[in-house]
Amino acid sequence: MVSTMIPYTVNIKLAARTLTGTLHLQNKTAVDWGWQGLIAQGCHSNILIIDPKTAQTIQVLERHKASVVKVKWSRENYHHGLSSPYSLRLASADAAGKIIVWDVVSGMAHCEIQEHTKPIQDMDWLWAQDASRDLLLAVHPPNYIVLWNGDTGTKLWKKSYAENILSFSFDPFEPSNLALLTSEGIVFITDFSHSKPPGSGGKKVYIASPHSSPAHSKPAVTQPTGAKKALNKVKVLITNEKPTAEAVTLNDCLQLSYLPSKRNHMLLLYPREILILDLELSQTVGVVAIERSGVPFIQVIPCAQRDALYCLHENGCVTLRVCRSTTPSPNETVNDPEQNLQELVYDLRSQCDAIRVTKTVRPYRVVICPVNENSAALVVSDGRVMLWELKAHASKPSSSLSSGWPPLYSPVNFCGTPLHQNQKCIPDLSLNTMIGHCLISGVDSPRPLAGQQEVHLKFMLTGLLSGLPLPPFSLRMCPPLTTKNINHYQPLLAVGTSNGSVLVYNLTSGLLHKELSVHSCEVRGIEWVSLTSFLSFATSVPNNLGLVRNELQHVDLRTGRCFAFRGERGNDEPAIEMIKVSHLKQYLVVVFRDKPLELWDVRTGTLLREMAKNFPTVTALEWSPSHNLKSLKKKHLAAREAMARQTTLADAEQSSVESSVISLLQDAESKSEMSQGISAREHFVFTDTDGQVYHITVEGNTVKDGARIPPDGSMGSIACIAWKGDTLVLGDVDGNLNFWDLKARLSRAVPTHRGWVKKIRFAPGKGNQKLLVMYTDGAEVWDTKEVQMVSSIRVGRNVNYRILDIDWCTSDKVVLASDDGCVRVLEMAMKSASYRMDEQDLTDSVWCPYLLLPRAALTLKAFLILQPWSNTFTMDITHVDYEEKNEIKGLIQEQLNSLSNDIKSVLQDPNLNLLQRCLLVSRLQFDLQCHLDWPSLRQTDPAFRAHPSLSVDHQLPHRQAAASERFQLERVRLQEVKRSSYEHTKKCADQLLLLGQTDRAVQLLLETSADNSSYYCDSLKACLVTTITSSGPSQSTIKLVATNMIANGKLAEGVQLLCLIDKAADACRYLQTYGEWNRAAWLAKLGEPFLRLISPANSSPLSAGRVHLCSKLSMRYFDRAALFIEACLKYGVMETNDDINILLMHLLFIGAAFVDYAKMLRSIGLKQGAVLWASRAGEAGKELLDELSQTEGMGLESSPSEEEVDNSLGNIE
Repeated sequence: MVSTMIPYTVNIKLAARTLTGTLHLQNKTAVDWGWQGLIAQGCHSNILIIDPKTAQTIQVLERHKASVVKVKWSRENYHHGLSSPYSLRLASADAAGKIIVWDVVSGMAHCEIQEHTKPIQDMDWLWAQDASRDLLLAVHPPNYIVLWNGDTGTKLWKKSYAENILSFSFDPFEPSNLALLTSEGIVFITDFSHSKPPGSGGKKVYIASPHSSPAHSKPAVTQPTGAKKALNKVKVLITNEKPTAEAVTLNDCLQLSYLPSKRNHMLLLYPREILILDLELSQTVGVVAIERSGVPFIQVIPCAQRDALYCLHENGCVTLRVCRSTTPSPNETVNDPEQNLQELVYDLRSQCDAIRVTKTVRPYRVVICPVNENSAALVVSDGRVMLWELKAHASKPSSSLSSGWPPLYSPVNFCGTPLHQNQKCIPDLSLNTMIGHCLISGVDSPRPLAGQQEVHLKFMLTGLLSGLPLPPFSLRMCPPLTTKNINHYQPLLAVGTSNGSVLVYNLTSGLLHKELSVHSCEVRGIEWVSLTSFLSFATSVPNNLGLVRNELQHVDLRTGRCFAFRGERGNDEPAIEMIKVSHLKQYLVVVFRDKPLELWDVRTGTLLREMAKNFPTVTALEWSPSHNLKSLKKKHLAAREAMARQTTLADAEQSSVESSVISLLQDAESKSEMSQGISAREHFVFTDTDGQVYHITVEGNTVKDGARIPPDGSMGSIACIAWKGDTLVLGDVDGNLNFWDLKARLSRAVPTHRGWVKKIRFAPGKGNQKLLVMYTDGAEVWDTKEVQMVSSIRVGRNVNYRILDIDWCTSDKVVLASDDGCVRVLEMAMKSASYRMDEQDLTDSVWCPYLLLPRAALTLKAFLILQPWSNTFTMDITHVDYEEKNEIKGLIQEQLNSLSNDIKSVLQDPNLNLLQRCLLVSRLQFDLQCHLDWPSLRQTDPAFRAHPSLSVDHQLPHRQAAASERFQLERVRLQEVKRSSYEHTKKCADQLLLLGQTDRAVQLLLETSADNSSYYCDSLKACLVTTITSSGPSQSTIKLVATNMIANGKLAEGVQLLCLIDKAADACRYLQTYGEWNRAAWLAKLGEPFLRLISPANSSPLSAGRVHLCSKLSMRYFDRAALFIEACLKYGVMETNDDINILLMHLLFIGAAFVDYAKMLRSIGLKQGAVLWASRAGEAGKELLDELSQTEGMGLESSPSEEEVDNSLGNIE
């Protein structure tokens, strides 16, 4: 089977690289997809950096001595500038307890961390990076968590716990919350801080069945059967008491994770079910169970953009499940509470194809793109990485409701704001542009909104990276580059594998060139016979007589044709030990274990000689580089010229034209015969078991014995020979090297004390006398002219892998095959194979602004966001006045060219407004903080405020989503169904009061039993809520009582009273004053615009914008402040009839922001943009304009007027 040949251009510059193969079992969890848009994957002790868009490996990091167990990309939740540029930073941990923080672009280790020598259990960067973005939390076995500074390697603090810690999960809503999964249960930490270790041991909870707990035992009733029994089994409760041995426990928890789409929710993964826990209720509110015949889970990844789960199953199938609530509406009556056991249901919406699972092929992990959440990468144990992409297909209205599944609809917005008519968009840009929020049963109408389409989701395989199979390997580099083959040369490496296939790699790109299934057993050796063909041999397992089946195949790469070179020979004979092709590719020697060697003609495929039975046993053999081809060519040419002269004299009567034609034909014929018919004389040497050296000459069909050299007493049994020029080198089984100078007739024996010399090879290139030597414990490079070692690697000292085969790939680079399943191309010094990513010649260009210099990356971002100097948006930066080297400008243009056509068309669309553009560019730049910051400003867009449905967004609070009272009501109803104690009932009643649901709150308050200590207070509160009026005196009295209660420590009760008299804004202010920011945010989202959350006392977007602008300026985020002002001016938010002082303050803010942004643009070389923003700053920008006008090539008279700038900016809606 032959794969498609990939065309390549000639490039003799080969980079150091590593071709990886199968994974170690400890690499199972070592994979991460970062916000930088790249995938990091552990392969034995190496780390692969993969670009998922082009499906190519762009970096391999080597420094670990043990298998990599964890990799984590750093978070990018910080403002990027010249002082804090974009950087590719990765943390990796191995089985020996070492943590390395990498600079991925350069391939260098930034710092190394070592605490213990046991495998790191878990590791992650802190996501709240206000204090520092260098903090790394790691779990060191058995029960330690340590906070490290990933920049310096300093340990900040260390904390131990009673149980063994398996993993941990940060709360995405509250950085002080941390959950530890231990061997016995869960430990909740609520005081996590970077400044000091947690003060207590945390809250320990256990997972147990409520029906087996004495505290929740019910009177004897008829035991449920069938489906109800199955549901009761997975209905769990979080308890503070350790379950007894008789209790039904689910102690095989595979994973613990907070839900990034729901506050105070957590998932627990078990092989056959996923439990969704409400931490406020300490109960399950959703179960995803697998049927008896279903495939168990391995891993689950919760999404942030939508309430959805990516699940990996044991058969390699990746499924997407989207949440649908089945909580009944307030008007529905529930006859059987057990029917509402699964209030949150995750419907299966899409799944990909499974893989063929065997003993050696199993799915390990899946990761999803955190930027778009619509791409998944599946890592398989055999080294494959399968890249799946989720696609949304519009479909006709279906009968999904009749089947119980509501349909999925496309959203009505793009990048946070509504789509204009005829505006271009990318439906598959991300998960939240593919599907809108799911309908909630009993709450939402099944009819879609205007502009929505019903969609179906499908997985599509968009990329596949395949690695090397299991070792051992056999290597052979193609013939070297010469002046004769430079026009069609390709640096091809043939790798023989244990499964009988031969993989041919092009070392320019490191990509697989061809894969050929040649043999039925392990490939033992390969010899090239031309640039496009090679011979390979394999031997089967010996039978009882010690005989094997030998396979010697000739392979033509151009056609993929394979044929048995020895014909019918090969069955039941001694195993082939080696094959050697002569220097001119004329002859082939086949050496057997217990059988005399065979001599073949490679050109005709005929057997020239089969040596006699008394022929010496060959231990090592090598062809001589000397031959008589040049002298033969001269003789043949002279003979042809003599024949041509005789023919010309005999046929003198022929015309001169005919003579010239005949002469040309004869020349062509002579050249053909010289290339095909000439058999040059070549010779080879070999040694026998006694160390005697034999010399054999071959010319055509003639084989002659030559001189015999007696064995050297200082050498043991010769194991290998190498010959180049006048230098002959022999290596023995004792580790001795014997250097022969044939011209000077001198020899020199050098003991290496390295043991058996397995193989020696001379480097290619005229006059290059470097020698590569392979031992059982490593390899060395020798200079045979000086007879001294140049470099060395040894197992256990510099490397942790054993070398299986060696070869030279160029005159200064070696290639090594190792038992960890990798093939490494190294410099002659044989150091790390890591390299600089920005210096690589990749087959497909990679979109990654992180590869650019800091100035260039910021220039690219500014160029993509705004181009006010032009009436049309362009993707060509070469015509912009950008003072930078042409090389840097060319790199930026390469990045722009690597964008897809869909992205380019959307960016060039004049209907794309500023908010959409900023959010889209933040996705493209993989800028997490910008991506989280810009959605909070969506309500400055009048089109957004005109679509109330767009504000229903209950995702991450740091996404600063709009109000969602409907979601909170549905959540309280869900908690009400699940309540099992007085504390839960009280919490539901309190939330209902804050939500204005007084009737239902009164019902819950009256449910308090008479023997409860709070019976009297709850009864009075119910009476108060029922009899409250909206008259002035009663409101003032209640407000006075509320403020007194808040002042005396009764904050929750005072807030409830304020909400009862419609003083929610005052309640928010009190909550903020007392540091209850999360509760204030929860309350502020219940019906007022989100911008009011920033300053509840002021409900206008202008006051909120003023606060936002001040915060950006105080943090020196000049670019974001200027763009925010531009958005507010564009949508008329800052046009107000405030007094003159307010107006002057606005002008000062605007001028300061625009001037600082202009200075930033000047610092990165965009002078044209700096002039425009400085001119918009009014009086504040005059000084900067004068400075810019004095610079070369930028005169003041060429600066556009403010009116022209306004007209230019007006093109951006």
